[in-house]
Amino acid sequence: MVTRIDNEILHGKKIAGQAEDVWNWNSPAGRLRAQRRAQYFIDIGKIHKTDKVLEIGCGTGLFTGKVYEATKASITAIDISEDLLKIARSRYPHVNFRVEDAMKLSFADKSYDVVFGSSVIHHLNIESALKETFRVLKKGGRIIFAEPNMLNPQIFIQKNIPFIKKWLGDSPDETAIVRWKMYKQLADIGYNHIKVFPYDFLHPITPNILINSVQSIGKVIEHIPVLKEIAGSVIIYAEK
Repeated sequence: MVTRIDNEILHGKKIAGQAEDVWNWNSPAGRLRAQRRAQYFIDIGKIHKTDKVLEIGCGTGLFTGKVYEATKASITAIDISEDLLKIARSRYPHVNFRVEDAMKLSFADKSYDVVFGSSVIHHLNIESALKETFRVLKKGGRIIFAEPNMLNPQIFIQKNIPFIKKWLGDSPDETAIVRWKMYKQLADIGYNHIKVFPYDFLHPITPNILINSVQSIGKVIEHIPVLKEIAGSVIIYAEK
């Protein structure tokens, strides 16, 4: 029987040579989206140089590098795919990259001040992953994730129609986040000070000439009730 982990390892091997193109981080708009996302991790996650930080689902190390370069925090970054980690290690030899299953971490209880990740928990059994991050967090520690929003029309179609899902390069088991469901899951596990909010109307294929306008309009829509709910991503923050 092929497991979720088997699928993710195979997916990493398949996309390793073009992962950041598959994930839409290499276009001009994609690079701006990545920078904004990394800044959310740093600012909302309150990541400082003195923190011990765990990144789950680090992939090729794109966000590992951005967070490290801005904070110089001690980061351990994990992924299930050795193929993706080879790329990450070649870019950031100063970071401790490890093959780990985020749903069954090998780290001791209360090991980390912050756990963060970009577009990772929607690949996992979400409850298992969130329980593990809770376990390895110190008292008062923080989680900060950015994930696809299931209420975005494109994402809803992509995650729920199998042939489109495959065509767009998704792995078989991945889904997306419904924010009020996520809030309840976090609360049930024991997290406090929970925030789950939608953001990001800048599509990665936005032409250069339209990027500034789309960014400006999008940041306005992010504050409009109902309309903001169809943003492309959600930010997930909570404390132990």
